[in-house]
Amino acid sequence: MFVNNPGGRNRFLPNVGTAAAAFGALLATGPAMADIKPFQTGFQEAASPVMEQIEAFHNELFWIITGVSVLVLVLLAIVIWKFRATANPVPSKVHHNTLLEIAWTIIPVIILVVIAIPSFKLLYFEAAIPKPDVTIRAIGKQWFWTYEYPGQAANFTFDSLHLEDAAAAKAGKPRLLGVDNPLYVPVNKVIEIETAGADVIHSWAMPQMGVKMDAVPGRINHTWFKATKEGVYYGECSELCGASHAFMPIELHVVSDADYAVWLSASKKKFTALADNAGDAVTHLASK
Repeated sequence: MFVNNPGGRNRFLPNVGTAAAAFGALLATGPAMADIKPFQTGFQEAASPVMEQIEAFHNELFWIITGVSVLVLVLLAIVIWKFRATANPVPSKVHHNTLLEIAWTIIPVIILVVIAIPSFKLLYFEAAIPKPDVTIRAIGKQWFWTYEYPGQAANFTFDSLHLEDAAAAKAGKPRLLGVDNPLYVPVNKVIEIETAGADVIHSWAMPQMGVKMDAVPGRINHTWFKATKEGVYYGECSELCGASHAFMPIELHVVSDADYAVWLSASKKKFTALADNAGDAVTHLASK
């Protein structure tokens, strides 16, 4: 979960008691929120194949970094003890050691190769978008998200704004993360996200899905995820985009195919239909 500075707007700053209550509510709200624990140091539970691989690579890198740090610490301790002034009142003068120079060149190269191979595999896995089952267009605006569900099965668009504190509490949603119109996607389906910015650079980020993609004016970026667990997940704009940057969250509901079909049917009646001439907001923004 991302934590943002609320942009200096005092009406959003609670007192200590309110903050404690909000934190307690956040820990107890919904399937995604149950993954957050006091003093947690790791990631939230992965809910997509991409995030699972990100977490696995992170854990692998952690042990490599730890091993290198311990080795350097041990070498420093040996040098400090063995070559201290009391043990070596007359220091030796060593100008060249072929074996040592080869070792400190070859060993780092091997470590970097060990890191690079899974790193490039992960980058390719994130960038190679499988055939999508659902395409969603996320348009960043100051300061909310506009979503489009193109295609004959949906063909509608809607705005998604953050809920004020009182409305979020009433709806049982965490402060600064709940929205009025959340996204819905079916579980175990490939979801392609197309992002663009209407004014400045934003970034569509969903931590538990392993997704973070900039929404840039004049450009369409593509990313994807495949949610493997039903539940409610939260993210935020993660690119500083102005005074209310902290108030454009993302709320994602992962549901069964049947529930998704029900939501689609209701949303086509509730939200504005997209134009039939493909002159939608993302295409228009990218042509600027």
